[in-house]
This record gives sequence, C-alpha cells and structure tokens, in this order.
Amino acid sequence: MSSEQHPITSNPDETKPAWFSSWFDTPYYHILYKERNYREAQLFMDNLTHYLNLPEKAKVLDLACGKGRHAIYLNQLGYDVLGADLSENSIKEAAKNSNAYLHFKVHDMREPFDDKFDAIFNLFTSFGYFENDDDNLTTLKAIKNSLTDYGFAVIDFMNVNQVINCLVPQEIKTVDGIDFHIKRYVKDGHIFKEIDFEDQGQKFHFTEKVKALTLEDFQNMMDEAGIYLLDIFGDYKLKKFHKTESERLIMIFK
Repeated sequence: MSSEQHPITSNPDETKPAWFSSWFDTPYYHILYKERNYREAQLFMDNLTHYLNLPEKAKVLDLACGKGRHAIYLNQLGYDVLGADLSENSIKEAAKNSNAYLHFKVHDMREPFDDKFDAIFNLFTSFGYFENDDDNLTTLKAIKNSLTDYGFAVIDFMNVNQVINCLVPQEIKTVDGIDFHIKRYVKDGHIFKEIDFEDQGQKFHFTEKVKALTLEDFQNMMDEAGIYLLDIFGDYKLKKFHKTESERLIMIFK
C-alpha cells in the first residue's frame, strides 16, 4: 500500500509539509520497500503495453515514478518516456539514467502537462494521498487533459475490499539491520500504516495514509471528470476484477 511519489497537499499548518513530501524523500522509504517484486512489475508493464497496442516511440508518462525503475523499463521497451514525481531526491537519482527518449522532472500530479501523451501510467497505488479529497478529482482531470485524442490512462490501485479483509494489524519487518515496527488500521475512510524504527541511536516515526477508494468511488469521480472507463482488471496478469478477491484494481480509461 505504498507509493513512490506524491504531491504537496493542503495542510492546516501551511509551514508543515504534507507527510508524503517528507517520508517518500527519505532513504528509509526506499530501504523498507526495496524488496518489491520488480519482475512482476515488468511483466505487468509488458501486459499493459501489449493490451494498449502502443505504437513504437509512443509518448508515455510514468506519473509518480519514484527513482524511475519502471520508467527506465518502459524506455527499454522502445517508448519515449517522461517520469514525473514530487520527490526531488528521487528525480535527482532517476535523472542519472536520462537519454534522448527518457527524461525526468519534478511535478505535482494535480497539474496537467504542457505535452500530451499516448499513455499515462499511475502505478502501484500512487493515488489517494491528498488531505483534501477534491484533489483526487483534480488529479483525474489533469490526467485526462494530458492525454492525446487517442491516448489511454491507467491507474493501478489496491483493491480496498481485499486489503481491508486481509489487513495485518501489526508486524516487524527487518531490512538492512533496521527493525521497522508497522501498525495498520482503517479510520475515517482511510487506510493507515504507522512506521516506527530506530537507526544510529535516533528514533523515527512516519504515518502513511491513503484514501480507501473503491471502484464505485473511482467511477463517480470519472463521471464527474468526463472520463470514459474502458476496462477493469484485478491483477498484473490482467485477469478479470473480482470485488472481494482481486489483489489490484486496475482501470483503463480515457
């Protein structure tokens, strides 16, 4: 339930940055999640690009690209790729891989792009992190406005029903000698993950918070944004979506 980017949100204390603009910028975020299954992610992108039948050198936007691993892979598949993320540290790292058809920029996903894209990918639950729910609709509109006339967008979100049913309330995950104490719970329509750990004698605490958006929630927002939801899948092999059983909620729209 984590993500690789995210835009600054409205905050009661304007001097205090949104939680994700600090947590996603720390090295500890990348340590905790470094064991993600990237081979599975690459198979997902193979399946997606094949399904969308993207032309050679199609312009692709990886929105919330983190350190750019997936944008790099999309570029290797032959696409003209822009990776965008709010985290300056992540973009600085990703930009080391830039070439003539692979670029990176710091960008707030609520803002449309000047360029238009043949495909926009928002992958691995990189949505729903805003304090203000209206910003989710704003982001969808920005995605729609950044597509070419024949372009498609993809949001890969968690299947909230399945996640809540299988929620592990507490666990300790040890990575690189750091014990991450993790608590998960549902509150006020959001799924929370509290992360506590100690490193070099210093204690740290971070809280991830993502809106528990269902397919119906997305459909309502897409209707309001004038978006056409074309297809829905339930996993990275693009199998049919089942409300209670599927691990993912993958939406293809334009």
